[in-house]
Amino acid sequence: MLKHNWVAFFVVVLWGFRFRAIDASAGDADPHYRACLQQCEETGCVAHRCFPHCNFSSGGVSVDGPWFLQEPLYLQWKQWDCQSDCRYYCMVDREKEREAAGYGPVKYHGKWPFKRVYGIQEPASVAFSALNLAMHFHGWVSFIILLLYKLPLRRDKKVYYDYASLWHIYGFLALNSWFWSAVFHSRDVDLTEKLDYSAAVALIGYSLILAILRSFDVRYDAVRVMVAAPLLAFVTTHILYLNFYKLDYGWNMKVCVIMAVAQLLIWAVWAGITRHPSRWKLWLVVVGGGLAMLLEIYDFPPYEGFLDAHAVWHATTIPLTYIWWSFIRDDAEFLTSNQVKKLAKKAK
Repeated sequence: MLKHNWVAFFVVVLWGFRFRAIDASAGDADPHYRACLQQCEETGCVAHRCFPHCNFSSGGVSVDGPWFLQEPLYLQWKQWDCQSDCRYYCMVDREKEREAAGYGPVKYHGKWPFKRVYGIQEPASVAFSALNLAMHFHGWVSFIILLLYKLPLRRDKKVYYDYASLWHIYGFLALNSWFWSAVFHSRDVDLTEKLDYSAAVALIGYSLILAILRSFDVRYDAVRVMVAAPLLAFVTTHILYLNFYKLDYGWNMKVCVIMAVAQLLIWAVWAGITRHPSRWKLWLVVVGGGLAMLLEIYDFPPYEGFLDAHAVWHATTIPLTYIWWSFIRDDAEFLTSNQVKKLAKKAK
């Protein structure tokens, strides 16, 4: 019964993602916004604001070549170009007009109207991504310290815990994913978007492999390779597809949700049948992670231009990350203790 409830819940989640992926941005079609954008692209000005890095002649023709070749070096590095400023300030002005008329905010180019802070596009998501990064770093380092300095080692100085190397790879992929998440939310351009998506897919795909190997207690290297090889091939192919063929948001969303649901179900079933002393932590992560996914379905505009549903979702994963690495450390202690006891019995 429990398993069926989880399946029903995640089917709803999957459909929510599907509908969200095809949702259009109403702000793009707003004639006032489009007129403002066209004027800015011709003159380099939005109302009384004129951007110094938009170098136009009086006739609206770019001086000394295209505008994107005229940016100062620091603006080229940040990729805040003339077009980005035009879109941002036209959006800001249009949202003020809509608010005065009693209308709520709408999305522009697939994103809610966020307020920049020191050039950062989505400051709340950046901050929470950085905190997730810090939490994973803390969890990984504490895991390494536990293995090398607190738990007993073999005679050859190797650890007893058979899944240590797998969790080290996970730690690296988690840090990589949250780093690019912070970069992407600070500045959404084609390169940072692809790096963020690729890192997320790699982490989710590897997490599925890890869930299978740990829950089924796969310890032989040959069997691990047989299990991981097809999934690694699929994830690698999917990342190459997104980067070099087509960045298909709908297809990527389906792939990520299916892999995420699969691993949550695996962990949930294993937590229900195992006698692991820290299975309650696993349940907290599974249930909390599932509930947090609802924030990706029931989307809402950013409060005061900063805190939207996606940012709140990033915030909820911070305590879950702490609990998750706590479970990993407990698992290392549990299996190491079992190994030492078995060796002690054999020695007698």
